[in-house]
Amino acid sequence: MTSGLTDGELTVLGLLVEQPRHGYDLERVIEERGVRTWTALGFSSIYYVLDKLARRGLIEAAGAASSGKSRVTFRATVLGREQCAAATRDALAALTPVRARVLIAMANSPGLPDADVVTGLTRRLDALRQQLVDVQATRSGQEPLPAAASAIFDYSETMLRADVTWTESTLDALARETAVEKYDIKKAHKKLYSPPSRDFTVVDVPEFRYIAADGRGDPNTSPAYANAVEALYGVAYTLKFASKNTLGRDFVVGPLEGLWRADDPAVFRARRKEEWEWTMLISQPDWVTEDMVQAAIDNVSKKKANPALDDVRLRTLVEGTCVQILHIGSYDDETPTLERLHDHYLPENGLTFNGDHHEIYLSDPRRTPPAKLKTILRQPIRAR
Repeated sequence: MTSGLTDGELTVLGLLVEQPRHGYDLERVIEERGVRTWTALGFSSIYYVLDKLARRGLIEAAGAASSGKSRVTFRATVLGREQCAAATRDALAALTPVRARVLIAMANSPGLPDADVVTGLTRRLDALRQQLVDVQATRSGQEPLPAAASAIFDYSETMLRADVTWTESTLDALARETAVEKYDIKKAHKKLYSPPSRDFTVVDVPEFRYIAADGRGDPNTSPAYANAVEALYGVAYTLKFASKNTLGRDFVVGPLEGLWRADDPAVFRARRKEEWEWTMLISQPDWVTEDMVQAAIDNVSKKKANPALDDVRLRTLVEGTCVQILHIGSYDDETPTLERLHDHYLPENGLTFNGDHHEIYLSDPRRTPPAKLKTILRQPIRAR
């Protein structure tokens, strides 16, 4: 807007161009015409706007107040009429900005339970419907209306109806999505993903499919590790949305998992991380195919270059009989638990290693204090 007038300033200035008015008269007209349904202009802000317009020379007092400041009558100056006309010309051609706060809420909604999203949108829908009734009632009370005023109400009603339609369709889409049962490996195999934290338990792990990426080095400092994790999550979420949109089958992206190995297992207890070799994993439902994985990799690579994408593959893992325990705390505090496993539990029960050390990261380290991190420590075993 070339004049630099805000919506509220242009509204008040336009009413004073129409005819001289004082504050109470402006409030009456704004209320009667339903102006607040299409611009943010509170009663307390009217005098603030009047002062700003007067300081800029766009309005002036038309005469002495009859009873205090609130009764001072203002009229538009020549400059005010010129700027009002210029701003009105600009506003007639201006597009409506898409800045609804609900769009930010929808962007953040995956972090809420589905029930909370539905409740919020339902409350919004009720409020929109009531607002539409109020606008229609205001319009009815002023009929017949001149063409310009009628157009204002037409616009307000059209926008509200569009918002009602969007909210209704969004709620319908959420209802359909909720009706489709999501596969969640943590729920489908609860025993494998919720071990106790005090004692080791023996479990039989069936064949699982994962997207996987290999590497070597300290996970805290290795660029290869960071790239691998980023690549896996990018492909995992792309697969989730592709499965939902093309197959109508949805699933929860599983936790990050890792297979850890070294020529000398003692390097794990000694925390010599630069000698660690790893395969990072994210589980996949059995309907995900190699073609789907490759399509997801190609899709992700178009958005951001990541050398680890070349190494991502679909992998089948069969671990069989395993011992596992839930570790609560920092990753660097796993040593005592690993020592219990290696030096006591396994030899005392006539068992030995039968595969890579496996960790399942149930917590997000970016949001969880180290002392509260939950990690499943799993070790495939066999009899000595």
